[in-house]
Amino acid sequence: MWTVPVRSTEDVRTRPAARPSVAGPAGPKEPRRGGDGSGTAVITRPKTLTKRPSMYRVLLLNDDYTPQEFVVEVLRIYFNKGADDANRIMLHVHHHGVGECGVFTYEVAETKVTQVMDFARKHQHPLQCIMEKK
Repeated sequence: MWTVPVRSTEDVRTRPAARPSVAGPAGPKEPRRGGDGSGTAVITRPKTLTKRPSMYRVLLLNDDYTPQEFVVEVLRIYFNKGADDANRIMLHVHHHGVGECGVFTYEVAETKVTQVMDFARKHQHPLQCIMEKK
């Protein structure tokens, strides 16, 4: 059998009265009591806003010495481009002097630029790869 404890009116009168909440510059010091006497409190936390990372464009620059097939190979290996996309970007670089390979966060863009430049130097090509903030 279940028994429910019952408060007597004497317990209520002998308890100290709840102090009103005092809010300072750092927020409430004590949770506010609900108006219905239930002892519940509502505490709100400020939302933390997260900022999206800055994005960087990775660009290939045209030169007169790097073979077009090598540029296509770079685009396929380091930027995961298909044959059609790699050829289209390579021709854009060839005709306009510069072409975008992709847009990445700073760390990824920096890594790709370094990888492309190392690969080009290893194969003795003067291909230039740079990054710029979008």
